[in-house]
Amino acid sequence: MSTNVPYGPLMIDVEGLSLTEADKYRLLHPLVGGVILFSRNYKDPLQLSALTQEIASLRQPPLPITVDHEGGRVQRFREGFTRLPAMRLLGELFAKDPIAADESAEAVGLVLASELRAHGVDFSFAPVLDLDWGRSGVIGDRSFSKDPQIVSRLAAALIRGLAKGGMGSCGKHFPGHGWVEADSHVAIPVDERSMAEIEIDMQPYHELSLDAVMPAHVIYPVLDDRPAGFSPRWLEKLRLECQFEGIIFSDDLSMEGASVAGSIVDRANAAWDAGCDVLLVCNKPDFVDTLIEEWKPEAHPVRAARIPNLLGQPGLGKAQPLSRAQLEANPDYQAALKRIQAL
Repeated sequence: MSTNVPYGPLMIDVEGLSLTEADKYRLLHPLVGGVILFSRNYKDPLQLSALTQEIASLRQPPLPITVDHEGGRVQRFREGFTRLPAMRLLGELFAKDPIAADESAEAVGLVLASELRAHGVDFSFAPVLDLDWGRSGVIGDRSFSKDPQIVSRLAAALIRGLAKGGMGSCGKHFPGHGWVEADSHVAIPVDERSMAEIEIDMQPYHELSLDAVMPAHVIYPVLDDRPAGFSPRWLEKLRLECQFEGIIFSDDLSMEGASVAGSIVDRANAAWDAGCDVLLVCNKPDFVDTLIEEWKPEAHPVRAARIPNLLGQPGLGKAQPLSRAQLEANPDYQAALKRIQAL
């Protein structure tokens, strides 16, 4: 174990079901400050617990361990975990019974967080706050609704559930990814709308208390010709107008939507200079190796001090995270499960 290694700004992935020597080398580097897991890192709950324990034992303080685990199409761990609904289902329920939708959204957040925490995962990138304008295939049913007030209300309920389960929240994708048709994983989307139109998408960011925000790899020319995550103007707007004080993630710097900034070092510089606190680099270990060798960001204690907020808490009013067996016996968890099954 390496002790007292400060958190760096890179969040990276690992190769498989357990750590390789190359993984350990990268995770011990002082530029690294967190881990993101994918489906390839999951076999079953027992293996996941072993992997997270292996990662946690590498450094002190331990690296935050994260995952994209929203529900619906985006749920990395499936077998052995509760299948969570797409957020659109909660929006559809809201149209029939707003109170039931609130309670179901909170139940989803509680189950999502408590199951991940039981296996050593600290944080999930949820909820999606994009509006469903009926145009974006990559967002689609990941959105609660087209109505920003419904998005804010259901997201607030889900965030309450996450907190009860011991986990923070991450709103994405600022200022809004729902209007553009292109998928930023494989293209460079451009949203040509006016600021007044984009402000509608931003309403949830004004109204919600979020622990983290992920900007979109989308260009909004009304304010800047750079994608939001590379734009000091957009991130200043998030900090000042939305009064956001939490962690700003870059979206994955290996995505096609990030390629406008140039090489991986150029992308890291662009995101860092724009004001991102944590830079995601996924599925490209060669990119991570290049950054470790070549990227020399200036130390920024204020940004580094935000990263520990990603670490999970015990949840469900307990002093320690519940094991899966204890979770199965917990009445709050069981009540939340029943709500999800009723959906």
